[in-house]
Amino acid sequence: MADFETVIGLEVHAQLSTQSKMFCGCSARFGGAPNTQVCPVCLALPGALPVVNRMAVEYAVRMGVATHCEIATESIFARKNYFYPDAPKNYQISQFDTPLCAGGHLLLDGGNRRIGITRIHLEEDAGKLVHGESGGGSLVDMNRSGVPLIEIVSEPDMRTTKEASEYLQKLRSIVRYLDVCDGNMEEGSLRCDVNISIRPVGTSEFGTKTEVKNLNSFKQVEQALEFEYERQKRVVESGGRVAQDTLLWDAGKNVATVMRSKEESHDYRYFPEPDLLTLYVGDDLIERVKADLPELPDAKVSRFVGEYGIPLYDAEVLTVSRDVADYFETVARVSKDAKAASNWIMGEVLRELKERRVEIDALGVGANSLAELVRMQAEGKINSSTAKAVFQDMLETGKSASDVVRDKGLEQISDDDAIESAAARILDDNPDEVARYLGGKDKLIQFFVGQLMKATRGKANPKMATEILERLLDQRR
Repeated sequence: MADFETVIGLEVHAQLSTQSKMFCGCSARFGGAPNTQVCPVCLALPGALPVVNRMAVEYAVRMGVATHCEIATESIFARKNYFYPDAPKNYQISQFDTPLCAGGHLLLDGGNRRIGITRIHLEEDAGKLVHGESGGGSLVDMNRSGVPLIEIVSEPDMRTTKEASEYLQKLRSIVRYLDVCDGNMEEGSLRCDVNISIRPVGTSEFGTKTEVKNLNSFKQVEQALEFEYERQKRVVESGGRVAQDTLLWDAGKNVATVMRSKEESHDYRYFPEPDLLTLYVGDDLIERVKADLPELPDAKVSRFVGEYGIPLYDAEVLTVSRDVADYFETVARVSKDAKAASNWIMGEVLRELKERRVEIDALGVGANSLAELVRMQAEGKINSSTAKAVFQDMLETGKSASDVVRDKGLEQISDDDAIESAAARILDDNPDEVARYLGGKDKLIQFFVGQLMKATRGKANPKMATEILERLLDQRR
């Protein structure tokens, strides 16, 4: 039986973070009451004419520059014709054969994998259908109709589910760094359709691809790719042929079902939008965008490794979010311990963000406050277990690390005489264990350290406690 590999391409729609819609002045804000952010243009009333949103164009150029695309100085909007209840014009204004951005790429796996970007083009969003239960009909909300989007179309360069997930996460990171999209997949401001085919390993000819829609999380993208790989493999191995279908992902059942036969571009009867002129983007805008571009994830990763001496893996995790990267830099600079800062953020901080489902600015422990905690641990004022307890207290109360330590009397005991006195009592109270230790059971030192930490309510300096216990035990030989 032949081994198969996947050929994967992604079509990612990012909702641009403009105040107004793509071709009118209506609010593009998410979450308004249904059908309250509409006008004759986005409702497609007779005689209404579109006007291009300049900021949406600039945002698209930002994304194109950040992904190494060529920016077209002249591009054309087109009508993509299809009939659906949430498309009031019965067509979508998009771009077809003359997109704004083309020929870019992203680097994955530390720069070892290059994923091509075919194009990035501007278009408008459709409305939203709200389906009733048990056949109760459907309602349509046109608030989203006309909201500006960019569609980022990759080359079919990905070969594994892991690569596809990494590519999507990197795209999300970049749109958030650029402030062109909030990247919220649950609210639909970042949406992904996956194209997948399989072929025998070692061959170069593409198989028949299918498209899976309705994916609103990284996990769903991975699940859909794995499901469709296995489905196509079963079809081919049983002697059948994969049909070029569009499938809909059912997150509740973790299955994809066929919606329709996949369309070709000619099915949409594209033609130039007659109500819009050619879009001209001057060199001055392109150069200004390049000059204003922030430090992007790849550059930040390289700098973090070189400047702070942290591992590549740490740098990649810390730079997924621009806010997390800034937070780390502040903690590292103030605490003067970049590795400890990295460990704290990758461990306690990111875990709290995930559990609370908040961004780092809503964590409740600022970067300077965490830096104080890191510094107190490094100076031996508190040990690691106490530091974690203090961090939890800081989250709950908003107090500083020093205030929590002072108020609860948690400062570590680093006084030789105090630790030695407590250690001597531990040895006197456990003569059998002392005899076993002196008989060669060296690992019992951990028992004595544990008893000492318990006796001092966790406040003894662990390093000093171990050294003092070993010295006292040696004296009893």
